[in-house]
Amino acid sequence: MTPSPEALQDAALSLSALMVQPGEQARLSPAQQRFNDLLARIEKLSGLIQRLEAWSDQHRYAHIQALRVSVQQAQVHRKSLLLFVHDRLQTADLTDRQHRMARGLLRGLIDQLSATADPQVKALAEVYVSEEDTQEAADEQAQAAQALRERIEEALGQPLHKPSQYQTPEEMMQAGMRQWQQQQEANEARKAAKRAARKAQKQAQKQSAAAEKGDVPPAMLRELDAKSAIRTIFRQLASALHPDREPDEQERLRKTALMSEVNAAYEKNDLTTLLRLQMQGTQGNHQSGSHLADDKLIAMCMLLKEQLAALEEDLDQLQTRLSLELCVPVQAEADVALMTQSLQRLQADQRHISDSLEADLRRIQNEAELKRWLKEQWQLAKATSA
Repeated sequence: MTPSPEALQDAALSLSALMVQPGEQARLSPAQQRFNDLLARIEKLSGLIQRLEAWSDQHRYAHIQALRVSVQQAQVHRKSLLLFVHDRLQTADLTDRQHRMARGLLRGLIDQLSATADPQVKALAEVYVSEEDTQEAADEQAQAAQALRERIEEALGQPLHKPSQYQTPEEMMQAGMRQWQQQQEANEARKAAKRAARKAQKQAQKQSAAAEKGDVPPAMLRELDAKSAIRTIFRQLASALHPDREPDEQERLRKTALMSEVNAAYEKNDLTTLLRLQMQGTQGNHQSGSHLADDKLIAMCMLLKEQLAALEEDLDQLQTRLSLELCVPVQAEADVALMTQSLQRLQADQRHISDSLEADLRRIQNEAELKRWLKEQWQLAKATSA
C-alpha cells in the first residue's frame, strides 16, 4: 500500500530529532551523551549508504553498458587481428624470429578470445597452441614467475609456501596475495584472541563478584532492559497506529503503512526506526530520551550498537559490490565527482584499447609495418612480464 504524502514527508525526519537535548542548566549525563553519539553515527552511516546508492543508481547502468560495448568492440578487433596475422604468416616473407614473434602474439590473442567460443578461434588454437609452442610459452612464463617470486618473498619477509606449484606470474601473484592475507588474518586472530581473553576474564570476575552478592549480572540486566524498552515502544505504537480504530479513511491508510514499518522494524530490533515512527505516529508527543533514566538509555544503547554494526557491514558490502561491478574503487565518503571521473577514465581507457586495436589492424596491412609491429608487440610483451 502506498503511504500518504504526509507519511513520506515524516519518513525524512532526521535522527537528530530523537537526540536528548540538554537542559538550561543541567549537562547531559554520560549515558545521554552515548545515546546521542550512537544516533549521530547511525544517521551518518545511513546517509552515506543512501548517498552511495543514489550515485550508483545514477551512473551504474550507463557505465556498465559503455564498458560492455567497448569490450565487445575490442574482441571484434582482436579476432580480425588474429585472422589477418594468421593469413600473413602463410604468405609474408618473414624470418624465423618474426615467425616466433607472430606465433607468440597469436597465442596471446587466442588466450584473450578463448571465452568467446568462436569456432574460428578454436580452430586456430589447435594450430598454434602446439606442444612446442606451449613449452616455449611455459618456459617464458616460468622465468617471469620466478622473478616475481623473489620480489614477493622480499615483500612478505618470508619464503612463499610451495612455490614450485606456481608456474605463471598470475599464479605466483595470487599465491603471494593469499599468503599475505593469511598473515594479516593470523595477526588479527591473535589480537582478537587476546582481546577476547581479557574481556572474558573481566566478565568472569564481574559475574563471580555478582554471584557472591546474589546480584544479577549488569550485562544481563541491560539486555533485559533493552528487550523491555523495544517491546514497550512497539506496544505503544501498535496501540496508537491500530488502523481498525481509525474512522478517517485517509488517516487509516497512513496508519496502516506506518504499522507495516513498525512490524518490520520490531522484527529486526531496529530501535531508531521505532523511535522515529513513534514520533510520526503520535505527531511528536512521544516520551523523549531526556525523560528516560540512564539505565534505560544504556539498555537502548545496546540495541543502537547492534544496529550500528549492521549498518557498517551493509556499507562495507555495498562498497565491495560496487567496486567489483564498476571496476573502480568505491568509497562512500569519497567525493562523488571524483568517483564519477574514475568511471569516465575507465570508459575512456577501454575505448582507447578498442581504438588502438583497430588502428593496429589498419597499420599492418603494409608488410614492412607488420614486421615493425611484430617487433614492438614482442618487446612490449617482454617488458610487461618482466
